[in-house]
Amino acid sequence: MKLESPKVSVPKNQQAIFDFLSDVKNFEKLMPENISKFELLEEDKFLFALKGMPEIVLKKKEVQAPNKIVLGAAGGKLDFSLTGEIQSTDSDNSDVQLKFEGDFNPMMSMMIKGPITKFIETLSKNIPEAL
Repeated sequence: MKLESPKVSVPKNQQAIFDFLSDVKNFEKLMPENISKFELLEEDKFLFALKGMPEIVLKKKEVQAPNKIVLGAAGGKLDFSLTGEIQSTDSDNSDVQLKFEGDFNPMMSMMIKGPITKFIETLSKNIPEAL
């Protein structure tokens, strides 16, 4: 299953956004209002939970400065990744898009598609406000 957030224009340069997203503790600022738990586990790993959902642990898996950051599931039963792509539009502005990719059975995909789509849209929408 592959999902994409809409591209969000951010009035910051590409490197500033990359630096912000590279520091995983900043993801707490991007979380939706219904977050029930956020915990930094390691420098590159955090746990979060939304109300009514199981806890999820994400770990920084790949960085390509200044345009790509990949977070992946760290443990648990589900294997997925969340990729942040940053494109410079000019020296002071950039576009950010989040992409979710996971390998799920059709029933699971149907159940989680809506909540995950809403989740990545909220994360991306919160980037300009958090910076």
